[in-house]
Amino acid sequence: MNTDFVPVTLDLHDDYMQFFQKTSRRAADYTFTNLWGWAEHYGLTLSFRKDLCWIRQSRPFSCFWAPVGNWEQADWENDAELCRGLSLTRVPDELALLLRERLGEERVDFEPTRGQWEYLYSREELASLSGNKFHKKKNLVNQYRKLYGMDYRTLDVKENPGGLEDVLQLQEEWCKWRDCGNSPSLQAESDVIFRVVGNWARLPGLTGGALYAEDKMVAFTIGEPLDATSLVLHFEKVQPDYKGVYQAINNAFAQHVPERFTVLNREQDMDEEGLRQAKETYNPIGFLQKGIVRIAASAD
Repeated sequence: MNTDFVPVTLDLHDDYMQFFQKTSRRAADYTFTNLWGWAEHYGLTLSFRKDLCWIRQSRPFSCFWAPVGNWEQADWENDAELCRGLSLTRVPDELALLLRERLGEERVDFEPTRGQWEYLYSREELASLSGNKFHKKKNLVNQYRKLYGMDYRTLDVKENPGGLEDVLQLQEEWCKWRDCGNSPSLQAESDVIFRVVGNWARLPGLTGGALYAEDKMVAFTIGEPLDATSLVLHFEKVQPDYKGVYQAINNAFAQHVPERFTVLNREQDMDEEGLRQAKETYNPIGFLQKGIVRIAASAD
């Protein structure tokens, strides 16, 4: 699989989405926003085939991601590359099971990667914060509201024309606070945020919201729909000096998301213990599980 791969560019958005929308289990990793945003960091390229779009990574090491497209219709059994053997990363469980059915369990080895599992939450629960399991969260939201008010604004160019500039300013301040210059991973994420926000109008589907205190942005969230009922949150940053601001932006965004989105996908924890603990305190209703699939060469 070393031919006809092309760089991930904005003009490929519509072509890619034709494959993504046919994917039966859509993970946050595979949104066009995520691929294009991280394309330079991971050296991502795409190859459009009959039923599938293949994704190749070249940095910091070479590997293939799971392809997107019509998994059920794809001719896995006669795929030339799979016949020679191949390893795939970030593979949703549903695709791993399908490959085992099509190629045989003896050829397909699946290794779960817990750090890549995407956290799924009930939008209604995060919006209401009702019940004992959210008691501490709700108290912090109430404290934030009492101290600073609840000035929530949609990240919409028409309704909030300066909002995107405010996002970039807050992100720059956040990076100084977290010393991104000495953290390659945080600096990479910051670069992606600037890249995505700077091209907001060219990435259809992006949505977001922000909290302001005394007309200054103190938190923002950016996401996009995954399918008809789930929405992924790609980025969420706050000014940490404001008590309860983390909980407040999480709650406010969930309240303003259209009700048709019943599930909020808050992406993975990358095996970072602090991040894992924080995500678990919001009581996920499930996970989009992923892993590494190793396909042995065909005996034919």
